Amino acid sequence: MISAVSLSRFRELLQRRLGWTFADNDVGQTAEVLAARARAHGLSDREYLDRLAGRRWAAEVAELAGALSITETYFFRHAEQFRVLRERVLPELIETRSGQRVLRLLSVGCSSGEEAYSLAVAAIQARPGPDWIVTVTGVDANREMLRRARAAVYQSWSLRDTPDDVRRRWFRPVEDGFRVTDEVAAAVRFVEHNVAADDPQLWHPARYDVIFCRNLLMYLTADVAAELIRRMTRALTDGGFLFLGHTDSLGSRPDGLEVCHADGTVYYQRRVVAPPRDPVPAPPPRRVPSEPPAPAIVRDDPRRVLGLMRDDRFAEALDVAGDADSLIRGVLLAQVGRVSEARDTANRLLHAGGPQADAHHLLGVCHELDCADLAVGQYRLAAYLDPQFAMPRLRMGLLARRRGDDRGAADHLCAALELLIGEKDERIVLFGGGFGRIALTTLCRTELDACGVRR
Repeated sequence: MISAVSLSRFRELLQRRLGWTFADNDVGQTAEVLAARARAHGLSDREYLDRLAGRRWAAEVAELAGALSITETYFFRHAEQFRVLRERVLPELIETRSGQRVLRLLSVGCSSGEEAYSLAVAAIQARPGPDWIVTVTGVDANREMLRRARAAVYQSWSLRDTPDDVRRRWFRPVEDGFRVTDEVAAAVRFVEHNVAADDPQLWHPARYDVIFCRNLLMYLTADVAAELIRRMTRALTDGGFLFLGHTDSLGSRPDGLEVCHADGTVYYQRRVVAPPRDPVPAPPPRRVPSEPPAPAIVRDDPRRVLGLMRDDRFAEALDVAGDADSLIRGVLLAQVGRVSEARDTANRLLHAGGPQADAHHLLGVCHELDCADLAVGQYRLAAYLDPQFAMPRLRMGLLARRRGDDRGAADHLCAALELLIGEKDERIVLFGGGFGRIALTTLCRTELDACGVRR
């Protein structure tokens, strides 16, 4: 029999380790879990609680998360939210991300993965072409649920709210049920994470375009829930979107977010923050100083610009890049959607300095939005001028896939896959659309698989 003192201490430790809160009607289940976990380690309830309190015990915390978490979910749950995602949110993001061609989504409390895969299907269906990169990250503290998520096989009950055409296109019948297609599975990764703890990599500022965190906040203590909301808000890009469960509300004026209403559902959008402007210099003092003051912002600093680009802070990077024509400035203009200015910058660079592989590649990026044939011509020039340049081969492969030319696509993608190993870090930052070497390599392999070429 678990004493009231032991049960109270156990609940306090769960709040501290997992950030969970418990209602009075949870007492029976909580007591059963405490007794079972103590027996599993051959300890009394007091000895077990002393060990749980005394030091970091990550494996046991994961077991507790699995034993106590609620895991009921299914594909496209709460259809009205996915309708808003498809019809309003993704079209807006695609328009604003046309320079980057990247969509990043996050599922917090993903359980067995249905929500994360649903987000991937919605984003892949909405993207204008296969050259757009879609990534979805699912996070949960329950290891068993994450194991099921990575297996990507589900019973028909999990697809009970999935339209027939979506089921036929994105799922394959297997002996144990239905398996998510390779294209969708390749876009999703799962991470074990306890929301009561911080993870600077996971919650990197301005990392995600869309975050789903549904029916989780109500199980967290007030402090943990408030900190999670702050992390999610910071992790959204300017103009990014947050979806919560119907039982969750941030009030009418949440910090850093705007409340949106559509089709009977409430969601939130990250307020667009204008890049900082140069401060107006103060009038000079009457006495001439011995040394002139340093400017508040140093412009034309390539190292700082590239650092901001690595963090996907393109608007800030453009502000630091200054006004003079440069390759970096041209790339940034394309990234923020000012494509005609980017094209003009590339042409001026070519006029002033003659053929340059990087400038021709930039022109190819610009032309993809209006004429694929012109884009291919520029990419061919870039590859001819620098045979070790991986990025134009990758872009030509993606464009060939878009035209249905799988054989031509495979040739270019195989070349890109080999060249990416030695591609310059700076070029990956400039032309990788916010993705690093590993992500671009994964993209090549995924597209090669779609062409029928496996590596």
